[in-house]
Amino acid sequence: MDTSLSTRSTGASRRPLRITVTASIAAMALAIGGCTGAAGGGDGEIRNAGLIVHHQNAEPTSLDPARTEQGEKGEAFIDNVYERLLDVGTDGPDLIPSLATEVPTTENGLVSEDRLVYTFPLREGVVFHDGTDFSADDVVFSWERVMTMNLPEGQAAALVDSVESVVAVDDFTVEVTLTEPDASFLYSVVLNTAASVVSPEAVEENGGVVADTPNEWMDTNMVGTGPYTFGEWRRGESLSMDIFEGYWGEPAKANVRWDITPEESSRVLALIAGDADIIDLSPSNVTDVEEAEGVSIITGGLLLEPIHLGFNMRSDNLPSGDTIPADFFADKRIRQAFNYAFDYDTYINSFLDGYGARYTAYVPQGVFGYDESAPVYEYDLEKAAELMEQTPYWEQGFTVSVLVQAGEPEFEGVALLMKDGIEKLNPNFRVNVVNQAETQFDEALGADPVPYALWVKNADPGADPHQFFDPHQHPDGDWGSKHGMRDAYEDPDRIADLIDAGKATVNPDERFEIYAELQRLLYEDPMWVYAAQEGLAFPYRTWLEGFVVNPLWRGPHYEYYSK
Repeated sequence: MDTSLSTRSTGASRRPLRITVTASIAAMALAIGGCTGAAGGGDGEIRNAGLIVHHQNAEPTSLDPARTEQGEKGEAFIDNVYERLLDVGTDGPDLIPSLATEVPTTENGLVSEDRLVYTFPLREGVVFHDGTDFSADDVVFSWERVMTMNLPEGQAAALVDSVESVVAVDDFTVEVTLTEPDASFLYSVVLNTAASVVSPEAVEENGGVVADTPNEWMDTNMVGTGPYTFGEWRRGESLSMDIFEGYWGEPAKANVRWDITPEESSRVLALIAGDADIIDLSPSNVTDVEEAEGVSIITGGLLLEPIHLGFNMRSDNLPSGDTIPADFFADKRIRQAFNYAFDYDTYINSFLDGYGARYTAYVPQGVFGYDESAPVYEYDLEKAAELMEQTPYWEQGFTVSVLVQAGEPEFEGVALLMKDGIEKLNPNFRVNVVNQAETQFDEALGADPVPYALWVKNADPGADPHQFFDPHQHPDGDWGSKHGMRDAYEDPDRIADLIDAGKATVNPDERFEIYAELQRLLYEDPMWVYAAQEGLAFPYRTWLEGFVVNPLWRGPHYEYYSK
């Protein structure tokens, strides 16, 4: 397929059993054969038989596909209760049918020659959790609902910006017309949470669809066609989903409960005790569970959520102690110096405990377009100093603050190493690390302009290069507009034209060359410090059978597991 993920990725690690990235490992499913840890079952007693307990580090803000943010907890829950036209299975990056019975291609005649019209034949005999029958009208209703609501906190833009129309040709055929050819459409739009199919009857009976307005009932209730029905949400405590006996496909084998456990130490204790079957765990804390009896850890791949440090060129409301001007990072030499002053190897080996790898500007390993020959910055304080000496700040010095979300050691590690590297260059250089609670951190990043010149986070996950280049590198994209990239790039129009061409070009070889050129241009003119791609480390109780994960999933697909 034109949008298939690359098989060009490579990598290395201090602990090869943990993170040996081969040809397409970052986008392939990881099964029990890639595990570490004890194989026993603890005291031999399976706790909560028939119920999968997953201790989560946070809870959703909404369960409505029209309102859920990319990368937010609600997405993982939605993926098990709602379905989309297509999906990715356990075996890797390739698209598989879901509510549609075929993946559209030009070869099977379901994509028009001009690449503007996609036809989706739909599955018959599907029913919603409320007992109503599924048809093409429900797809049209669901997609148009998202576009009508057009909530800024959700992902409506994925549909609004790409879809000219979606119509029901007959009861079991949907035709989607795009505004322009888009090589990323099947991954970036059809797989998007916002494209989930909801029950029209449930929506209409509970507030209906109002333009630019959230549906409060849908925030906390769900009626889809997936392998699980929604159970209950006890705020701050737990969420549950139950097996849907009327599911059209292979039925799920166990019910699921999310326990909301913000403290990582508590999640670790729950797993070791057998009270949790799966937990969210930072790679830096894997050693806390890797020798525990009855615990295994799936490892060996890379998350498609690269960790980065962002440069902001247009904030006039910096912290009071900062001495830099708003356009400090508009100077390319300063951005390059910061890239050379970051100790990448120490970050991966110490803060990620070896669970990580480098990536380029801006393509994660495992995503189509990743070019293993593209240049990456190495830790080189001499080069960093040489660049800074060419600026007025070598003599006058500066102070700048970097914003980090409190309680996120992987992100704080980037800030601390950046501080260490820059301050080693010159005693007049000062980097202050500012830790803020999640609510304050999100509020700061949501502001326009952002009131910090530097901040650390991870990117939202994606399966196509356009999902990374457009928001993070396009001079007029989400972060480009907010951070003033157009005024900082040496040749912003060239960057914009290449990113736009990468989206529109359907020939995979031509598309790869576009992204290869972009990776080289953006190495010379960096808008981020590309810290690392975090490795996958998923601990679970070994009594959980069939446990697999796919980095392209937004969270576990529990229907594959039994207990």
